[in-house]
Amino acid sequence: MRSLYRRVAPVLALGLTASVAGTTAAQDVTFRVKAQDDDALRNAILGASLIASTRRDEESELPDLYAAARADYGRLLGALYARGHYSGVISILIDGREAAEIPPLDMPERIGRIDVLIDPGPQFRFSRATAAPLVPGTELPEGYARGEPAFSEEIANAADAGAEGWRRAGHAKVDLARQEVTADHRQATLAADLVFAPGPRVIFGEMTVSGNRRVTTRRIEKIAGFPSGEVYDPEELEDVANRLRRTGTFRSVSLTEAETLGPGNTLDYMLVVSEERRRRLSFGAEISSVDGGRVTAGWLHRNLLGGAESLNLEAEVAGIGGGTGGVDYSLGARFERPGTPFRDSNAFIEANIARLQEEDYDSDTANLTFGLERYITDRLTGEVGLGYEASNVTDSLGEREFRQIILPVSLTWDARNSTTNATEGFYLEGGVLAFRGFADTGNGAQLTFDGRAYQGFADDRFVIAGRAQIGAVAGADLLETPRDYLFYSGGGGTVRGQPYQSLKLTVTDGTDSEDYGGNRFAAFSAELRAGITENIGVVAFYDAGYVGDGDFSDGEWHAGAGLGLRYNTGIGPIRLDVAAPAGGDTGEGVQVYIGLGQAF
Repeated sequence: MRSLYRRVAPVLALGLTASVAGTTAAQDVTFRVKAQDDDALRNAILGASLIASTRRDEESELPDLYAAARADYGRLLGALYARGHYSGVISILIDGREAAEIPPLDMPERIGRIDVLIDPGPQFRFSRATAAPLVPGTELPEGYARGEPAFSEEIANAADAGAEGWRRAGHAKVDLARQEVTADHRQATLAADLVFAPGPRVIFGEMTVSGNRRVTTRRIEKIAGFPSGEVYDPEELEDVANRLRRTGTFRSVSLTEAETLGPGNTLDYMLVVSEERRRRLSFGAEISSVDGGRVTAGWLHRNLLGGAESLNLEAEVAGIGGGTGGVDYSLGARFERPGTPFRDSNAFIEANIARLQEEDYDSDTANLTFGLERYITDRLTGEVGLGYEASNVTDSLGEREFRQIILPVSLTWDARNSTTNATEGFYLEGGVLAFRGFADTGNGAQLTFDGRAYQGFADDRFVIAGRAQIGAVAGADLLETPRDYLFYSGGGGTVRGQPYQSLKLTVTDGTDSEDYGGNRFAAFSAELRAGITENIGVVAFYDAGYVGDGDFSDGEWHAGAGLGLRYNTGIGPIRLDVAAPAGGDTGEGVQVYIGLGQAF
């Protein structure tokens, strides 16, 4: 390591002068880099320096700074290599003395000043950049090529890319047999040669399981679906771990391969799991100035029968103190068995009962559904079920009984970077609920779509978010459609600033008329979210909704707009929205919404 300093111009001079604990610590720390216009290099130097990080620590003392100064030679040299500078000169002076020349037993009693002086030298370029042998189709980094800046990370990335190509081809024990890197300081060039030893093509062997206490080993093996006997593929290992993680039963999942191959070039694995707590309680609350309060509670058992089965109970009370009818009650239960009937699928049984006291009608509903949830990819899931639903409805048109066999099918593509506070990505969900009716129910299908998109700017300080909801009922007449299959607009889930379910239809049956949901629906929302501090943000939003009958040209629109405040709690932001009507004649005045999580 070269620790000489010569001809260094103070183009980068950062003084760190905040006091450090104790009277013996340095009062002045300065970094100086010879004339450079490379911001990335300057940031790399400061980011790598232990002196800089230690100096910012209010609890650091003299021994910490002295140790950081001696360790910084290697760290700063690595930062220079990372940016392609292989003839740099580094000097770290403690009160004028080179830190590397101060013996540990002769550590000074006080440090008044530290000067970090760096001459990075010229940036080297690749004169040669080879890697062989490679699996056909392997793509090396674009920066690992003759004439490109010789960043050390490009060499490491090329080595990783070459090895990964062999692993994807089944060669699990590929090795970098030789790595030759030669620097020509006269020409400021770097010659790099990578040689791989692929080894044999590997077959998955056996997987042993440990760490489980309550979940049986047989069920873990069934859920994991370890591909014994198949050609090695690293993506298969990710799938094995993900199948176990998404059950929610395990706190951690770790797969470790054997150091050596077994007979027939087989590779065994050790699976170590750590189980989550079996039970979890959850609570939630939301309040609107017109809709009233909503309280939810949930109880989850993660391993009901010893096979990672989950039982989730949820209860909700809504409309508390609201002006949109009476109080609504609902209770639901869902039992899931992962890895059934095959891997990447969950079998489930779901039951719900509800008492709804809406402004236009009262309804007692119960349903029971058997189904299958299928994980198509990590982000794409599908669900299909078969069930029976019954509801008794009372409104101004009289009492009616709705009975129907239901076939719900849905597909969800979730590409958001967060489920509670997304800043990029999208979410798409489409569903079809086919129903075969009895009693007062007709035959038809409810179709729904929910799409959301997010784009962050300025390191996600600003986020533009949009949502589109579309729904329709086909086949059944309006009066033959169960009331909870119809659509309304207004309130926190559709158009803020408009009263809950205020946009609807009026239908006539003989001489009687009744406010009714529509069989055509659309709602659109746009938000601009801005961060004020790390935890506090503001939101401006505009919502619009449509409800119609028969087609999307025969209906009415209304809109709302407002401002919101967000406070990030770590598990999701606390939401406060204040909104007022911006179009239509379904409401007036200001409405307030409070809840946990973004509006969408």
